[in-house]
Amino acid sequence: MRKIARLNIRAKYLVAGLSCAALLAGCAQMKYYFQAAQGQYSLWSESRSVDDWLGDPNTEPKLRARLEKAVTIRKFAVRELGLPDNASYKQYAALNRPFVLWNVVATPELSLRPIQWCFPIAGCVAYRGYYSKEDAMAYAEELRKEGDDVQVGGVPAYSTLGWFSDPLLSTFINYSDAELARMVFHELAHQVVYVPGDSRFNEAFASAVEEAGVDRWLELYGNEAMREAYARYSMRRKEFLALLVRHRQMLSELYAGKASVKKKREGKARIFASLHKEYAVLKESWGGYAGYDRFFAEKLTNAHLAAVATYNDLLPGFKALLAKEKTFPRFYAAVQRMSNLPSVERSERLAELARSATPAAVTVVAEKEARTSGGH
Repeated sequence: MRKIARLNIRAKYLVAGLSCAALLAGCAQMKYYFQAAQGQYSLWSESRSVDDWLGDPNTEPKLRARLEKAVTIRKFAVRELGLPDNASYKQYAALNRPFVLWNVVATPELSLRPIQWCFPIAGCVAYRGYYSKEDAMAYAEELRKEGDDVQVGGVPAYSTLGWFSDPLLSTFINYSDAELARMVFHELAHQVVYVPGDSRFNEAFASAVEEAGVDRWLELYGNEAMREAYARYSMRRKEFLALLVRHRQMLSELYAGKASVKKKREGKARIFASLHKEYAVLKESWGGYAGYDRFFAEKLTNAHLAAVATYNDLLPGFKALLAKEKTFPRFYAAVQRMSNLPSVERSERLAELARSATPAAVTVVAEKEARTSGGH
């Protein structure tokens, strides 16, 4: 009965939010908002408390072990990183799909600037999320018919920014310990500081928290094999990102030039062919590791590279700020103050922080902070 009551209360919140959205956006967006509300409600309907799962003798041993690990990670996030101690990630939902939702990202044909969609709570973001892959693909096709470059990508987790309780999901519960911790830390960080309409700021901040958090997690709970595995993962991730950034810069220079549309289209095709070729070489250097093959599942477009800067442009500045502030609470307070500044000033301050801190100094201080502060 308590679960039904909670679902009814949540439903009222959804209806209220949907009504506000309808008033703000008009009927054209109603179908989109309804699928979003229905998708969120389905997560609640399918979730049970982790304690219930652990107390159920029918819970499979593998799932039980992963949920027990998630409990440890959740407690660590509060105790060591100062992340919110609320109901998020204390329930679990088994979904009958590989991703919780699919994001549609789009850009003009000869531009890397992503198209923005604006929503009442999240502000303006560079994607539209759909709980049905078919709906996402249908909307993507509409955009392609208008001449835009489009990518549809599966998303294993997302944050409701503290408005609701986010559950653990089958879409990521079987990640390695470090990867599971990274996911939880990143999404909880969005509940600490979030600036509507500034994805670059929000994602880079959450990425800084996740990186420092995983380093601390591995120090306390990891063994040599886990640390080596995560080091390999981090190296591959860094090298793949560098590959994308390099080709994104090539495209940016091409589009900013004075060549004809025809020449730009030809240059664009050559750059994406180069990306394919260089990825094959990189993959071979990894011993055939295929973890990034999914990126190439669709024909490559500008949209594939549009979000690269979102997660990484401001990250060095946040890492330098964490090193400077030395504890997570002081870091969060500094980021909160910075979030009140105009967007341009926020970016300038983070850039200055990145320039003023040497990589070695940032690494040493951040490691020291992780060893000594425990977020307090």
